Amino acid sequence: MPITYLSLGSNQGNTYEYLNNAIQLLFEQVGAVVRISPVYQSPAWGFEAPDFHNCVVKMETGLSPTKLLDAVQRIENFLGRKREPAEGYQSRSIDIDILLYDDVVKEGNTLTIPHPLMLQRKFVLQPLSDIAGEEIHSAFAKAYSELLLDCKDESVLTKQPKWLKNPKDSFEIGNYNYITIEGNIGAGKTSLATMIAKEFNAKLILERFKDNPFLPKFYKEPERYAFPLEMSFLADRYQQLLDDIGQYDLFKDFMIADYDRYKSLIFAQVTLQEEEYVLYKRLHEMMYKEMPQPDLYVYLYQNTERLLSNIKKRGRSYEKDMDPAYLEKINQGYLDFIKSQHNLNVKIIDISDLDFVKRREDYLKIISQF
Repeated sequence: MPITYLSLGSNQGNTYEYLNNAIQLLFEQVGAVVRISPVYQSPAWGFEAPDFHNCVVKMETGLSPTKLLDAVQRIENFLGRKREPAEGYQSRSIDIDILLYDDVVKEGNTLTIPHPLMLQRKFVLQPLSDIAGEEIHSAFAKAYSELLLDCKDESVLTKQPKWLKNPKDSFEIGNYNYITIEGNIGAGKTSLATMIAKEFNAKLILERFKDNPFLPKFYKEPERYAFPLEMSFLADRYQQLLDDIGQYDLFKDFMIADYDRYKSLIFAQVTLQEEEYVLYKRLHEMMYKEMPQPDLYVYLYQNTERLLSNIKKRGRSYEKDMDPAYLEKINQGYLDFIKSQHNLNVKIIDISDLDFVKRREDYLKIISQF
């Protein structure tokens, strides 16, 4: 996703409360908060007024620059920002400026990127340098730390000891070591796991299934290819989990996978003959005997109609004639498995009416249940 840097400032009321509330709303409506600079107290720039508290926030967003501006102005209005018709600068409860948006260079009546005054403002360049000092925008020939040194603004800034809160720290998701996202075919487990891993700095474990040579054949002749398909999945999932779980990443906070070891049993019970399944289950138990279980097992439930729609959208040729009855059997297999588990921490989340890829509020609604 595009990276944007926003400058936040307040000089009315409880300034820290306004800044924290603004960051919370940006998190909910704009995107992931990657970094927050220290807060600086600085004199009002260009007019006489009480000192400001200022900071810079680095964010990832799926919004275009124009939609980002709309979101920023909505947040300002919600937090009581009053735009008076008088000319010149004014005191304000909250002020949010778009400084940068990837390497975009844009000039317009309502929005110019990079911000046209950012190089003149020490209260912008100092916190920006704190979190992105060595970065260079295509519009500038120097890093932000060098631009700070060149800045002619002689304002005296005072770094504050109190830091602002990153909203993502309030989610319990960071308390887990190993999370599994499960669901039926087309439920969106890979998308959700990928989004969480990126925003919460998790090691991502994705199932390798696209290279399975038996999968297209299975959808054409399920009875003939069910056993070799499930055996190949069993071996591949086992080896991958063994490798990925065993390789601890010091730079990641936890692990998240878009499949669980029990997935093999659930699908095999639907696709295999009874005698085949008995043998398959014995092999599964032997292989996974010492494999660690996830701290949290999340099952994404979607109704069959939505599943078929999602499967159609991703356009895999071998899935185009997916039997709805097969999906319903898979779903029932998951639910039967979940009911039988007494030592597994399970969360079932109905996402049939949610679109967590396009709507951030839906995404946050899901992860708040973790």
